[in-house]
Amino acid sequence: MSKKDNIYADQLEQVESFNFDQKVVEVFPDMIKRSVPGYTAIIDGIGQLAKKYTQSNSSVYDLGCSLGAATLSIREAVNDNSCQIIAVDNSKAMIERCKLIQSGYNFSMPVEMVEADINDLDFQNASFVVLNFTLQFLPREQRQTLLNNIYQGLNPGGALVLSEKLTMSSEALDASIINIHHDFKKQNGYSDMEIAQKRAALENVLIPDTREQHYQRFENAGFKQFDTWFQHYNFASFIAVK
Repeated sequence: MSKKDNIYADQLEQVESFNFDQKVVEVFPDMIKRSVPGYTAIIDGIGQLAKKYTQSNSSVYDLGCSLGAATLSIREAVNDNSCQIIAVDNSKAMIERCKLIQSGYNFSMPVEMVEADINDLDFQNASFVVLNFTLQFLPREQRQTLLNNIYQGLNPGGALVLSEKLTMSSEALDASIINIHHDFKKQNGYSDMEIAQKRAALENVLIPDTREQHYQRFENAGFKQFDTWFQHYNFASFIAVK
């Protein structure tokens, strides 16, 4: 059972950069639920989109899988043993816990969990790829190359789902939405100090882009069909089809 997220509940002398380590693993489900508006709807939607776009005898990739919420949603929705999910994360702590979680479910769709840098992957025979709040943690200079590699490895008719925190194109609007998100977290039990310390920890670690930047990357990679299928405040999920 997930523990309550109290990582930033006490005043810290020095706030270290955010890292997906063991202490984050222990509270991750609670952290996500209380921090990311619409997260459950996105996870459910990923399963339904996978059901639509996953092709028989192909591979599905969950990149930056963390504890495998998207992987579970896909396995439940698709349930096709001719396909496999390759769930990848560069955090050893995340992958180890993900293995335990996945082993508790008896879906016919097999899953391979890999501890690796997603930039090093060679995408093969892919029909569905998920980047669920992952790209924003990569250096900006690596993001286009990753999308290019995903596009090259996708089968025709295959799809990429990309979920991200957004920066609004207007500074004033961006500030307003950030304040609304701040209130959302307070309503979910976080104190102003917790919110401020986590924001400091994420600075220069989570670097959001605008919707227009994401659309431009899709176009540069070769995608002709892409759009926003979900948004709640400054959290959005896109789909791009090859």
